[in-house]
Amino acid sequence: MAKKKTVGVFFGSRSPEHDISIITGQLIISGLRALGYPVVPMYLSKEGDWYMGDRYGSIEYFKAEKPKLRRGDRVHLDMAASEGKLVFKRGLFGRQEIDIAFPALHGQMGEDGTIQGLFDLLNVPYVGCGVTASAVTMDKVLTKQLYTQQGISTTPYVWFTKEAWESDRRALLREVGEKLKYPLCVKPARLGSSIGIEKVKDKENLERAVEVALHYDDKAIVENAVEPLMDVTVAVLGNSDDPRPSLLQESVFQDSLFSYEEKYLKKGGAQLGKAQDSLVIPARLSESSTETIQGMAVEIYRLFECAGTARVDFLVNTDTGEIFANEINTLPGTLYHHLWKASGVSLNDLLEHLLDFAEERHERRKKLTTTFASNVLASAGGGKGKLGS
Repeated sequence: MAKKKTVGVFFGSRSPEHDISIITGQLIISGLRALGYPVVPMYLSKEGDWYMGDRYGSIEYFKAEKPKLRRGDRVHLDMAASEGKLVFKRGLFGRQEIDIAFPALHGQMGEDGTIQGLFDLLNVPYVGCGVTASAVTMDKVLTKQLYTQQGISTTPYVWFTKEAWESDRRALLREVGEKLKYPLCVKPARLGSSIGIEKVKDKENLERAVEVALHYDDKAIVENAVEPLMDVTVAVLGNSDDPRPSLLQESVFQDSLFSYEEKYLKKGGAQLGKAQDSLVIPARLSESSTETIQGMAVEIYRLFECAGTARVDFLVNTDTGEIFANEINTLPGTLYHHLWKASGVSLNDLLEHLLDFAEERHERRKKLTTTFASNVLASAGGGKGKLGS
């Protein structure tokens, strides 16, 4: 029997979703260990430091009021030694090799293509979506622009930068009033977990909500709210050539939108699959609507060239039956394993599939030609200032 490869699980990082990432990371670590994989917990602190060690593979460690990070556990990546694998150094003699990277990072500084670019640069296989899919889907504006270009139904929206808001908020408020209808949803453009999101019913509250959104990001999006609303989620598994959709999940919430509190705190967290009375699986939709949403999810997954797994959210107007594609999450919290379990895929199988997809995608990339024979340097002009003249 072949020796299982060493998997590094990366979690934490400088993101408002830091704590959610820890929960996802611990689930993956415990699951992989149960399958017999050598696992290296890699914790990225809120300050940007990297820590490695078994103590970071326990959720109890992070439940302490002030978990003590040990200086001796800090590591650095040996770029020179990392080719086809990750090599971390600790102190003078400590060395740890990682064969496959498993990001469990949410939001900025991890889910947005940053760490994926590092793995690609070092030619290391990793679980999940690549740089382009991760970066584009992290941006709600870019996501909607691509939806619109491809004729995929999404809610009307207006977006702007923090600089534009501070320069002429009156003009932007006028644009919102002309193009959209209250109630509205205001969101940071590149953040998840419902952080900084608010539903507003008038101009006064709109201004305040925009200020909050721009506190977390320098780009905001304002869009029409859907009422009456059914919030529907479908997870997708596989590489872009043959993805499969899960059952549909309907999220039942009491607030005006699916808030951070209802996702993660109330009754154990609906988004973590623990608040069963807040989740309806399968969603209470007709067979036709269900098939339409699953088909749209697969289409979107392929369009953005997702890999491994992703979650696609939809907004359904329960009066008209209209379906609007909403956000894409390329690293769903706790991998949305509760939805996959309901769809007939155990956590063990989910983890094995994701590792297989990572290696499959890596092997395909290795077959691409990355060099090009050229005499351009020989024909380039010599001397200062002549190149390109």
